[in-house]
Amino acid sequence: MSETNQPSAELKALDRLVGTWAVTGGAEGTVRYEWMPGRFFLSQHVELTQFGEPIRGLEMIGNLRPFGEPTGSDVMSRYYDSMGNTFDYVYELTGDKLTIWAGAKGSPAFFEGAFSADGTTMTGDWVYPGGGGYSSTMTRI
Repeated sequence: MSETNQPSAELKALDRLVGTWAVTGGAEGTVRYEWMPGRFFLSQHVELTQFGEPIRGLEMIGNLRPFGEPTGSDVMSRYYDSMGNTFDYVYELTGDKLTIWAGAKGSPAFFEGAFSADGTTMTGDWVYPGGGGYSSTMTRI
């Protein structure tokens, strides 16, 4: 096998998210990120209220590696919530800027945020095609 069995550098960069964050803005509550053993997947546990509705969710973030295929280059995720939704995303962290594309990289629906210099907050916006979206701030607790 020519490929090393190590998490990608792009996935390892998301270590900055590990911990519990208070979320304010268009959705309110907490999110918690933690590594699965092996550090190939980062899980996000979501407890938010949005538009007056409680939302509980679980997101698994990592590089795809289907049976017998090489590891994909993009950091992908699938989110599952208490409303029965499943959403797919692509994570891209460049310096202090995190972009979360809805569906595929380059999508017109995305989140773009920036970490503060000390890494204790992330402030950004969810952007939706045709307008809409909302601002969001995460503060490490």
